[in-house]
Amino acid sequence: MNLSLPRSTAHLLRLLILGAAALAPVLAAAGMGRGFNQLLDSVVRIDVREVDYDGGARRFQASIGSGVLLSSDGLVLTNAHVASPRAVEITITLASLERVGARLVGWDHWTDLALLRLDMGEVRRRRLKLTHGEFGDSDRLFPGETVYAVGTPFGLTRTVTRGIISNSNRYFEDDNGVNGYETGAFNTWLQTDAAINPGNSGGPLVTEDGRIVGITSRGYLGANNLGFAIPANVAKGIVAGLVQTGTITRSYVGIVPKALQDFEGFYALALDTGMLIDSVDPGSPAARAGLLGGDVLLAINGRKVDGRFPEQLPPIQNLIASQPVGSVLVLTLKRGTRVSDASVVTERLESSMGEESVLDAWGLSVRKVSRTFARENQLPDDTGVLVIGIHPGFPADAAGIQAGDLVTKINEKPLTSIDVVNQAQAAYAAKPGPTLLETVRDRRVSLYILKP
Repeated sequence: MNLSLPRSTAHLLRLLILGAAALAPVLAAAGMGRGFNQLLDSVVRIDVREVDYDGGARRFQASIGSGVLLSSDGLVLTNAHVASPRAVEITITLASLERVGARLVGWDHWTDLALLRLDMGEVRRRRLKLTHGEFGDSDRLFPGETVYAVGTPFGLTRTVTRGIISNSNRYFEDDNGVNGYETGAFNTWLQTDAAINPGNSGGPLVTEDGRIVGITSRGYLGANNLGFAIPANVAKGIVAGLVQTGTITRSYVGIVPKALQDFEGFYALALDTGMLIDSVDPGSPAARAGLLGGDVLLAINGRKVDGRFPEQLPPIQNLIASQPVGSVLVLTLKRGTRVSDASVVTERLESSMGEESVLDAWGLSVRKVSRTFARENQLPDDTGVLVIGIHPGFPADAAGIQAGDLVTKINEKPLTSIDVVNQAQAAYAAKPGPTLLETVRDRRVSLYILKP
């Protein structure tokens, strides 16, 4: 049977099945120029080996993701859920199929972005050629515009899929979307129907001229090509911050926002006015300033805010987060019929996820209680570590400690940092002996003895 396909479809099919050496003429025939060729040469495969702290023992697991070279000195942008501080080994496969080691420069789980750097000593020694991509303007994208996702789906390197921008301003927030860390609070996402499969994460979403307009992040399980990418204009700012300091510092005041769309009639508000404060974190700057759930935020430092729709919440949260830590913000609030100002001093934003460690001698994996976790769970302070895993048959299991217990003291010493816990275990390993743990379970204090 002779099956005839439209010219554009035939070009795309050839693009997906031909080897790297044959890509250039196909792209030229499809109307894509030199910029797209250069972009393809900048896309890399990322193999990551990382430590896992679940189960009360130290384990290692391997994963595959995608990334894009951004500079001649070896900067590679990818997703935070691809490469995180847990990584113990990172290997980059270039378009030439050569493999090079890399290290983590920094990550930002709030936007699901991470920045790596190639081992440039190795690159120079082996005289490897690097080609880097260029950012485009994601604010100019429109629904229906053609885009291409390039990456390593299921380990199939340099795979190109074509689609359109389905929505250029999609909102969703995920409290544990990046290996348990929060993401999506401070930006909206690009939605595309270009196929994004496992392994595509961290690869570029590009226009026909080869400009990077997004970094692909995730697909919608069970759907037919519903994929999401971090906009390039968000990524630019994150890259600049990570290059400079290796981290992104944001401000926090402790208000949980909610769109006003269905509540305006209850608050006697004009349309497009204000953002509803759904709740206030206990002990936060906002709580200390007297803010309450049900207040309506009208302005920040005199700048009016409009949080009628969910898509409008990230820019408002980002306005607060982008202020220097320790800034005084004047929040104009409406409570009942009264409008007043409240001054709030910002704190540094922290994740609810704290630093993790494995205490091998005891068969225990733990996570430091963060200030955010303590406030969310109405704990008196951030002293202690949360048990996240128990290794069967080890001292912690034999003593009766369970996952979810909060260990507050070891040998009557308060656990103010993860270092205190590690030092206590090191002392036990050097000279095993009975060790007293004070824990909290369901708000009840219990004592356990770990025996050699």
